[in-house]
Amino acid sequence: MFPIRDSTPRRSFPFVNYLIIITTIFVFLLQISASNFEDFIFQYGFIPSRFNFLDLDSYKYILFSIFLHGGFFHLISNLWFLHIFGDNVEDRLGHFFYFVFYLLAGFLAVFFQLIFNFNSDIPMIGASGAISGVAGAYIVFFKRSNIEAIVPSFFGFFHLIKLPAWFFLGYWFFIQVFSGLGSLVTFDIQQGGVAWFAHIGGFLFGYYFVKKFYR
Repeated sequence: MFPIRDSTPRRSFPFVNYLIIITTIFVFLLQISASNFEDFIFQYGFIPSRFNFLDLDSYKYILFSIFLHGGFFHLISNLWFLHIFGDNVEDRLGHFFYFVFYLLAGFLAVFFQLIFNFNSDIPMIGASGAISGVAGAYIVFFKRSNIEAIVPSFFGFFHLIKLPAWFFLGYWFFIQVFSGLGSLVTFDIQQGGVAWFAHIGGFLFGYYFVKKFYR
């Protein structure tokens, strides 16, 4: 399922959400203009095996990693989700607190993934953990909202259907948990790929943070 739009109108202009999107695109342009794309990721991405809790310099790579992406599809899919869900969450949290919330979700998502591959030499990059936090907040604030999504069917056809936000995001979260547990069984978590536990950690943070402080 791929979301197209949601049914919740916003009351204010989401300039922080757009600023995050623009900044992320700018960083990606820096990546592709670098002399070596892969070296750029290894230089600025978050590498678990290099992280030292007692070294403050280590924490800057978590921040860098939130704005780095591995390719056009990775970038576009993340930013589209942020575009769909982030404006409404910013509306409810307020501009400043939304920005703080986004970064905090990204940091905690990285730490949650770190638990499961602390010795990995593979860079962790992408805004997925932070955006998962936004999704967790959205399902609390707007669970009665509807999401228009493209859904594949038999014989290669696609349909545009309307789904409750709680179902769409609940199903998405189930897939993250299922895939994360599967990566533990197959030991793929040390081989790179999708940081499933960052998605899970980010979503849980967003969900419970909003439940506790904004209900």
